[in-house]
Amino acid sequence: MKTFDKIIVATAIISVMGSCDSDDDTTVDTVDTSSLTFNKIGSFTNGVVGEGFAEISAFDPLTDKLFVVNPNDTEISVLDLSDPSKPIPDTDIAVNGIPNSVAVHNGILAVALENSVSKQANGTIVTYKTDTHVLLETYNAGPLPDMVTFSPDGKYIVAANEGEPNDEYTNDPEGSVTIITINSGNVVNAGFTSFNGKTIGNEFRVFGKDASLAQDIEPEYIAISDDSKTAYVSLQENNGLAVVDLNSKTVTNLIGLGVKDHSVLGNQLDVSNKDGISGNFKNWPVFGMFQPDAITYVTINGTGYIISANEGDARDYDGFSEEERVKKLTLDPTVFPDAETLQLDENLGRLKTTTASGDIDGDGDYDKIYAYGARSFTIWSTSGNVVYDSGDLIGKKTLELNATLFNNDEGETDGRSDDKGAEPEAVETLKIGDKTLLFVGLERTGGVMVFDITNPVAPIFLDWMVDETDIGPEGLIAIKAADSPTGNDLVVITNEVSNTISIYEIK
Repeated sequence: MKTFDKIIVATAIISVMGSCDSDDDTTVDTVDTSSLTFNKIGSFTNGVVGEGFAEISAFDPLTDKLFVVNPNDTEISVLDLSDPSKPIPDTDIAVNGIPNSVAVHNGILAVALENSVSKQANGTIVTYKTDTHVLLETYNAGPLPDMVTFSPDGKYIVAANEGEPNDEYTNDPEGSVTIITINSGNVVNAGFTSFNGKTIGNEFRVFGKDASLAQDIEPEYIAISDDSKTAYVSLQENNGLAVVDLNSKTVTNLIGLGVKDHSVLGNQLDVSNKDGISGNFKNWPVFGMFQPDAITYVTINGTGYIISANEGDARDYDGFSEEERVKKLTLDPTVFPDAETLQLDENLGRLKTTTASGDIDGDGDYDKIYAYGARSFTIWSTSGNVVYDSGDLIGKKTLELNATLFNNDEGETDGRSDDKGAEPEAVETLKIGDKTLLFVGLERTGGVMVFDITNPVAPIFLDWMVDETDIGPEGLIAIKAADSPTGNDLVVITNEVSNTISIYEIK
């Protein structure tokens, strides 16, 4: 479809549906989300040997092209989605580095490139025209740019530079956030040195081997406010968020996200893959660190929220590892008088925990047990307070709907119960009429769960878009109806293990 024709179609859709993206006083249709259907209409396999040929993707409504991160071939794979039911390969874009992320805005493609010689060296952000694939600009970034995005107004390109250490843990670069002002070409790498020596609190973790706070911070994912003034950055290993002022290009705040009490009803979990029971939900004396991977920003009824996929992650390197199973810990006998029973494999013994936290009084035994990730999604206020957490809903819902996929480990049911469960990996929102939908990608069980979050304190489960041939969802984007080739809202899922790109249509 030509660009001019698409503008006419988009205008017609908006005139009927109302604006689906704003929270102003524009009249919008009242939608019954319980009547929505989510059907898979197209699929494409981007690689056949191994995995890692399809990770993150971005869609360009001006050309109907989908740009897919393909690190195995060091390229951006390109698909023509003019007919989403039959994706057609387009001319791929070879890149000079290892691609980790892509984003599109107004005909420009931005790519985050990891240094191909060393992860610890500075990477780059490169931009291309989406129609011709012509290289536009190359910008310097920090070490290991892992995620890139545009501000909603298109003024900035912002990248999260993870700054991971090498495997020996002898080279641990500082994490940073690259802010590129597109019109001027000005590049600022906002760092965290001003926070060195400070205690953040609320379970914010600084624990790497001989690391300063600035070295220890590993920016993972970025969500930008609708007014393009503030970037929120997930710090997964640190269990926190950073707040970045895009005008001053400085980090203004660090926020600890606290922990989730799994001894409380509604926060149950299955902690063992060796108990012979799939879906053995119980309360345990365990605290889950939220440790979000992807986050997104959404405005509902005039209030901004941050939504996180609480995947969890451990530092496990040859030179330093925090990961251990509960059965290997020396538990405080006063706090855990039943330690011997707790540490059986069929109880807490198999659960992976951290040795970097939990010895509260410094006497060499552990007073608290921590789990990686919260096995949930969370809706946060912009100041870092929990508005809603999905508790144990994801685990219990997957068990109810398809027990064979419960805490699945590439075919082994219950295989991830001792680790991080379903591993919520990706989150995306979409406005349809007067409603706001949330999509949550589950890396281990597969598929994407759909919720109506129009009332942020009481989300409603709608559906689980899952096909067992699609394994390991890594990337997730929503295409609004006004930008869609079909005229209906679409969801595109890139599956890292199966190398498949799956396309769902919402009606």
